[in-house]
Amino acid sequence: MTTADVLLWVAYPYICLTLLVGGMVWRWRTDQFGWTTRSSQLYEKPILRAASPTFHLGFLAVIGGHFVGLLVPKTWTAAVGIPQHVYHLTATIGGSVAALATVLGLAGLLYRRFAVRSVTLATTTRDKVMYVLLVLPVALGTWATVANQVLGGPEGYDYRETISPWLRSVLTFSPHPQLMTAVPLSFRLHVLAGFALFAIWPFTRLVHAVTIPVQYPTRPYIVYRARRASVSAAAGRRGWAPVQRSADRDGARSRGA
Repeated sequence: MTTADVLLWVAYPYICLTLLVGGMVWRWRTDQFGWTTRSSQLYEKPILRAASPTFHLGFLAVIGGHFVGLLVPKTWTAAVGIPQHVYHLTATIGGSVAALATVLGLAGLLYRRFAVRSVTLATTTRDKVMYVLLVLPVALGTWATVANQVLGGPEGYDYRETISPWLRSVLTFSPHPQLMTAVPLSFRLHVLAGFALFAIWPFTRLVHAVTIPVQYPTRPYIVYRARRASVSAAAGRRGWAPVQRSADRDGARSRGA
């Protein structure tokens, strides 16, 4: 095990996790009104209506799969009667469907973000950095899944023997970096990109995902309505009234009299 291994699989994860936790606390204490996704629904709706649910549902499924695969020990699933080949088949099929939904949804959101001018104008430099660091783990995770789990033979790569115990060792403050030295490159890059996303999470619009209480499924839709000219609150134009309008008004007064 080299110094690079210690930096990558011990120091780097703790730096990213410190930025994640500390950034959340800092953002909450200094910018509660900015704790939002900064909705752009007003600028464009059709693409958003299709791409946003696809991405969010796919991404939530990916997170759920990662939670089970990385934090639930292999011995626990074996203890409840789930053999490795069944787990691998279920995780591969479910992960592939979730990854496809995430990629399609993210592609739609990126197209909308940079092809619709009004949405592009509302995109900040911070948003662009966020999208880059969001695309990287999604793309690398898809590559790792296809290369190692779909095309890697009937059993694929058993990451629950290496990556999962390594992550649990980091979270319990007893890191074992040697577990990551023989992991396939695609998985290692995916892990590094994932921690980079965690590091910038509190400082971007992604912070809206960490909202308590979670009221998104039950809250009413935000309705946008165009302001009609007849009910405009804008002040009238200053100056003389047209002659015809004044004549009509005088005629109405005389008839009323």
